[in-house]
Amino acid sequence: MVSQKVTIKNPTGLHLRPAGVLCKEAMQFKSLITFTFRENTANAKSVLSVLGACVKCGDEIEIHCDGADEEEALNTLVTAIEKGLGE
Repeated sequence: MVSQKVTIKNPTGLHLRPAGVLCKEAMQFKSLITFTFRENTANAKSVLSVLGACVKCGDEIEIHCDGADEEEALNTLVTAIEKGLGE
């Protein structure tokens, strides 16, 4: 299992569009991919789970990847978040 903290840079946080981009990126991988925010865990492959976390701009989340392609998954997701998830 690998994990890394990353800060959300999107001005409006993880609303529907960036949540969809995050999920699309996560679904490319076989690993279990979750993130924690304020002691709650969300499934990064579920748009509803990501939206339910209520992550805002400037919030720090910790991404957790566990599986055969965990390193690649973590690097891809961190890069996508740092680039603004398409916004």
